[in-house]
Amino acid sequence: MQTEDLITAREYLSASYRPDRDYVDGVVLERNFGERDHAELQGAVFAYFYNRRKEWGTHVYPEQTVQVSATRFRIPDVCVVVGDEPDKQIFTHLPFICVEVLSPEDRLSAMEKRVGDFLAMGVPNVFILDPRTHKAWRATAQGLLTISELRTENPEMLVPLEALFE
Repeated sequence: MQTEDLITAREYLSASYRPDRDYVDGVVLERNFGERDHAELQGAVFAYFYNRRKEWGTHVYPEQTVQVSATRFRIPDVCVVVGDEPDKQIFTHLPFICVEVLSPEDRLSAMEKRVGDFLAMGVPNVFILDPRTHKAWRATAQGLLTISELRTENPEMLVPLEALFE
């Protein structure tokens, strides 16, 4: 669902939405509510990266607003940044990883627009996880690839799916 009237990015940023909402080209978009399965998996992803943040030299954020373009703001379920801690409340720099967890109402095909914004921004690692089927995909410019682990390079990180879905 979305609001009926177009608003500016400045109006979007100055408003408070509960729950948080994406902003795409003047339209405020509701995000599907997560349920227990969604929340548990999102928490597991966050915890896995958080517990390794010093080893990997990363910072991890749940539901962090990311400005993916001049007229688009997206809120990934989990966002990972390599190196220095970001100095802005709304991220305008490139995250290293964005993870989306499917909610019961989400469809994989509908996720393509969201992850497409991350890819267009240049995010090198975009993953989608399904708590119901225990499946995962890596989003690329060529499409979605089914994967058995979350793997990155430079820096190398490996997250076995069984560690997240247990």
